[in-house]
Amino acid sequence: MQPPNQPQQPYPGGPVEGNPYAAAPTGTPYGEQPPAAPTGNPYGQQPPAGAPTGNPFAGQPGQQGQPGPDQQGQPGPFGGGIPFAPAPPAPPARNNLAVGVLVALGAAIVAGILYGVLLGSIEREFGYAAVGVGFLVGFAAGKLGGANPVVIAASAVFSVGGVYFGQLIGYAMVMADVAHVPFSEVFFDHFDAVTSIWKEEADFMRYLFLALGAIAAVGGVKKAS
Repeated sequence: MQPPNQPQQPYPGGPVEGNPYAAAPTGTPYGEQPPAAPTGNPYGQQPPAGAPTGNPFAGQPGQQGQPGPDQQGQPGPFGGGIPFAPAPPAPPARNNLAVGVLVALGAAIVAGILYGVLLGSIEREFGYAAVGVGFLVGFAAGKLGGANPVVIAASAVFSVGGVYFGQLIGYAMVMADVAHVPFSEVFFDHFDAVTSIWKEEADFMRYLFLALGAIAAVGGVKKAS
């Protein structure tokens, strides 16, 4: 015999007492099928997108259709590209003929003036000064023009001119000192007289000094290059 006022079981699928819209439980708390048993995955779910799927390098460049380092033109961490920027190209060789020739001319003028002042001061000539003139001309020209045959030839010619120019200055200084007149008057007003005296007193050593200047100029170009 059942006790009185015993609560009745709700009708399956019908409303629960106190909640007319709630569905009756059917053995599961949410009215769904029980989750599938684990199949090798401790979480019982499919891995999210991008998670490892047995390949520790999944998602890296070059996998699953993604372009790798070589395909993108970028260097890879362990090769497959250029890891560093290429070194800048070496500067072009110094072969500016015009600059070399002009420098040789300017150096010959300056060195010739210094040579002439030295000769006029000591009133004698020596070969080391002529060699210094030629070397200075050749070194300056070779430094900017390079060891070009044109630069070498120009340096030799201009060095001979520089030595000759210096000898004329030295003669004019001595003549001005003897005549007690300004140097400019002797050198500019009586330049023909200075050259005539140079020719009369020219000897083998005088021409040898000119040759030493040219040889030194060639050596100066090669030394600078």
